[in-house]
Amino acid sequence: MSLEGLSINLATVRQQWGLKDAVEACLKLGITAVAPWRDQVEKQGLAESARIIRDNGVRVTGLCRGGMFPAATPEGLNAAIDDNKRAVDEAAALGADCLVLVVGGLPVGSKDIVGARKMVADGIAATLPHARACGIPLAIEPLHPMYAADRACVNTLGQALDLCDALGDGIGVAIDVYHVWWDPDLATQIARAGRNRQILAHHICDWLVPTKDLLLDRGMMGDGVIDLPGIRRQIEAAGFHGPQEVEIFSAENWWKRDGMEVLQTCIDRFRTVC
Repeated sequence: MSLEGLSINLATVRQQWGLKDAVEACLKLGITAVAPWRDQVEKQGLAESARIIRDNGVRVTGLCRGGMFPAATPEGLNAAIDDNKRAVDEAAALGADCLVLVVGGLPVGSKDIVGARKMVADGIAATLPHARACGIPLAIEPLHPMYAADRACVNTLGQALDLCDALGDGIGVAIDVYHVWWDPDLATQIARAGRNRQILAHHICDWLVPTKDLLLDRGMMGDGVIDLPGIRRQIEAAGFHGPQEVEIFSAENWWKRDGMEVLQTCIDRFRTVC
């Protein structure tokens, strides 16, 4: 299996390397696609990050992340919109396939999840014209319901696609198996996304049983219960054939290992269980 179908989200090795060293390590193993985070780009410097990507012919399958729209005040929402426009500019400078949106949860002190979802829709709508002008698709990433309060009040692929349909061109979804594998409507919604060419990214890892930390204990592919080949087949049948992007947050396991070991394991599991 060619490594052309593999991308490494640089969160997977964020404790081992900065952006430059992570890209160089990926290239040593034949991995030519990555997805950096904005803090990694900021630390390296945007211009230098773009040069590293460009000079090495690396594909950027996504920039993580925009979003986090809901706010306690109108000024807070406007600030979030401004930050998302800056994120669009950064994605354009890197030549990213998309800007991934983790949309945000409840504002501090709020219990109004309906209102939070309205702010998400308004925030994306205000960002979208700039994204279209820059040629950067926005990819809504629905997160598992356990994150509804603090990270993302869009929690199913169906919800995300409803937003996409309401907002029009220039927006789609990032399908992260960690967040959607449990959804009984997943196959139907993947097919729906394919009909409108709304799948922009495919993130992979695994769900461990037991999971010791709901944020920082993602599993390496093959170590958990997600039917990775089954979901891949559904996504490919829907028309998306872009790279599978490994995104693992693992404070007590993979982040403590040698970076080259982590990348080699990603390659091995990509070839054998994905």
